[in-house]
Amino acid sequence: MVKEKLVVVKEANLTNNCPECFNQELKLTFFQKHTYGSFYDKSTKEITHEIKCNTCSSDIYPIAWTQDIERVYDYYKKMVTPKKATIKFTKLFYALMLVLIVGMSAGIYFYIR
Repeated sequence: MVKEKLVVVKEANLTNNCPECFNQELKLTFFQKHTYGSFYDKSTKEITHEIKCNTCSSDIYPIAWTQDIERVYDYYKKMVTPKKATIKFTKLFYALMLVLIVGMSAGIYFYIR
């Protein structure tokens, strides 16, 4: 079963006003999506974001953003550099490949003989 995990790429504290409680304690977080399976670990290029108020603990969705929040978001989005999209195979994958190759070579050896 494949598990998905969002890994934090960049965090920034914003001094903009929260649209809900009007305090200046917002946190902008960018995440990169990683998937973990039995045979591989894969990091994707997919980047997501979240703006949360530290005072009232509410998520600030793009529909409620002011122009200032949008401007700051665009600035920090340009600064985000995600890790390269890669696939790393696990030890289980390599063990199964080794067993498969040994089994096929033994089968061929006995078939020829």
